[in-house]
This record gives sequence, C-alpha cells and structure tokens, in this order.
Amino acid sequence: MSILKHPLLYVGSKGEKTLYTLFDSGANLSCINPEFVNELTEAQPLGRIRKIATASEAHYIEVKEVVRLDFYIDDVLLSDEFLVVPGLSEEIIIGAATLQKWRIKLNFEDDQVEVDPKVAKMQLI
Repeated sequence: MSILKHPLLYVGSKGEKTLYTLFDSGANLSCINPEFVNELTEAQPLGRIRKIATASEAHYIEVKEVVRLDFYIDDVLLSDEFLVVPGLSEEIIIGAATLQKWRIKLNFEDDQVEVDPKVAKMQLI
C-alpha cells in the first residue's frame, strides 16, 4: 500500500470545493466523507448496499450511496464515482481503480501526483 495526500479541487452539480485527497493504492475504490457531499452534489442510491471491510476484523460499513464528481490534477479535468462512506476518516480517497483508469502515477520520491500526458491530451479533444 502506498499513499500521498494533496489538496484537489472537486466540482459537482451544486458547487466546488477543495478537499484534502488521500491517494491510496491499497484502497480499491474511491470514497468520500458524507460531510462534504451536500456542498458538491446529490448522492444517488446504489442498486445494492455494499459492505466495505474495515481494519477491524469482521467489521463492515454499509455503503448505500454514490456520487459522481469532476476533479482536477495539474489543471487536467478528470471524473469518477465516489462511494459515500459513513465515518470515513479522510475527506476523500482516490483508490486504485481511479488511479488505473486515469493513469495517475504516485511519485513518492518527490511527493507528487502525476497524470499521464496522453490523458491530458485526450481532454483537449
């Protein structure tokens, strides 16, 4: 597992907000703390409730909602779905699925988050 934390701008149908984003290659999916959802967009119910495992053995959190948000890394516009996770200790987490989808690289030597230049070019089309 590898992590970095950086402030990123998030944009939804109701507004925008800078959130401290934890980039976590050990988390599969991206998640958001419910505290910030209403400022950004309307949460949508999931078709089926998901049970997410926690660090505590045999303890799960039920996730019932999801949001879609745009976000910017180095002025490159990206977007994805974020599970609304009750009690999430971070403001927002970008997990491995989003990292892979957008070819985001975590540069631990320089404490940087990098977007593949090909992705940035695709946004211009």
